Amino acid sequence: MLVCTVRGCGAPLAREGAAMRCANGHSFDCARSGYLNLLQPQDRRSRVPGDSMAAVAARRRLHDRGLTAPFVNAIGELLTPGDTVLDVGCGEGFYLGTLAARIGFRSHGVDISTPAIEAAARRFPGVEWTIANADRFLPYADRSFSAALSITARLPVSELRRVLRREGRLIAALAAPDDLIELRGEGRDRVARTIAECSPAFRLRSQRRVTIRAALDPAGVEDVRLAIYRPLGVRAVSPVTFSLDILEFGG
Repeated sequence: MLVCTVRGCGAPLAREGAAMRCANGHSFDCARSGYLNLLQPQDRRSRVPGDSMAAVAARRRLHDRGLTAPFVNAIGELLTPGDTVLDVGCGEGFYLGTLAARIGFRSHGVDISTPAIEAAARRFPGVEWTIANADRFLPYADRSFSAALSITARLPVSELRRVLRREGRLIAALAAPDDLIELRGEGRDRVARTIAECSPAFRLRSQRRVTIRAALDPAGVEDVRLAIYRPLGVRAVSPVTFSLDILEFGG
């Protein structure tokens, strides 16, 4: 399923010992924690691209508080045990890892952040985790997946259409306008723009908004600040709104 990310190659990768190699001689080492790094030097926008260790840890603490359980449940309703699922921009892997363990589907996560993928691999060893620049190229063969997730992440529509099967579904979760409104003000409604970006490769099948409100202590507010990279004051805000628009697309 995995393919080589060296520009101009794209040959299938096969495991040889602790490495993955293609027929053209390109080799990629597997980390001890189980993930594979396919990121090419020219695909880095900075020396350490993607989420920082602090952001990864903060998001994990917020998940572990149970704040995102309604989002996990709503997304899980759209997946089945027979699926093969790709999570694009999977971060520290909470959504994919939790749902894969609960539902039992085959699971693959890709992100550009090494700290995020390292954390995902250590916590959810049953998932195949890969570091790559999904905006440029998804390192998977055509028609590999029955479902793809993009949870508050980028949407490389043409690449997603390529790696999804003809009947495959795309599930996109977007921050709703009132998401964290108490901390960063009212946001934009991204639904119409996302539907337009996904057309004509995908058609909208279902749409729902999931909103929760939770009281956060100063430590929780600081975790939100770290997770969204905002210079927020560290003070208790009660309650705080978390809201996602969840869109399901078909082929």
